[in-house]
Amino acid sequence: MLQRRILVIDDEPSVAKLLRLSLELQNFSVRTEGTGAAGIQAAIEFRPELVVLDLGLPDIDGFEVLNRLREWSRVPILVLTVQDSDEDKVRALDGGADDFVTKPFSVPELLARVRVALRHGHPTGAAGAPVVNVGPLEIDFAGHLVKMEGREIRLTATEYDLLSVLVKNAGKVVTHRVLLKEIWGPNATEHTQYLRVYMGQIRKKLKAAPGAPEIIVTEPGVGYRLLTGG
Repeated sequence: MLQRRILVIDDEPSVAKLLRLSLELQNFSVRTEGTGAAGIQAAIEFRPELVVLDLGLPDIDGFEVLNRLREWSRVPILVLTVQDSDEDKVRALDGGADDFVTKPFSVPELLARVRVALRHGHPTGAAGAPVVNVGPLEIDFAGHLVKMEGREIRLTATEYDLLSVLVKNAGKVVTHRVLLKEIWGPNATEHTQYLRVYMGQIRKKLKAAPGAPEIIVTEPGVGYRLLTGG
């Protein structure tokens, strides 16, 4: 079996070593670089299927590395941020990152985020399918039908549109700004109270199905994530 390639760009030797060892134990092929410039060059040469990018690099700002990679590549990018840096998380996600992990992180959490990012980067056909299943949730895009644990859930048009955005980005954090822009347009990006109300209603309706788990989680100060169960 071919090993999937992961590029780690982090200037902390201890973190880079931990990431390399943890990923190699999961049978990934890993390359590490300690600067933004070297990381960009490695992305061209190594052709990774996932990039783990620290935002605090010594030469080029991590956001600049993200921007440069996004100029020519759609490779999934998992950013590493420091504790409580909500502004950095939002900026990175809006700039094209697929997800984030907060330092200090646990290895199991990191590996779970890696698996989700790789699935998102290499879809198995669900992205354009008329019916998509995410754990116990099923959404029929052609028929505008939503089911939870096999039970039909009646949503308003706005609730359905919001849930659709989360489903299409299952496993990823979708920022408040992205959700507001998608549903209410570019002039509504500061009105997060809209989201709180509608997300509360969506959660209530999904939880009404017998045995239904909580599948929409809040990332405080950042946005929402639809859990994939994996």
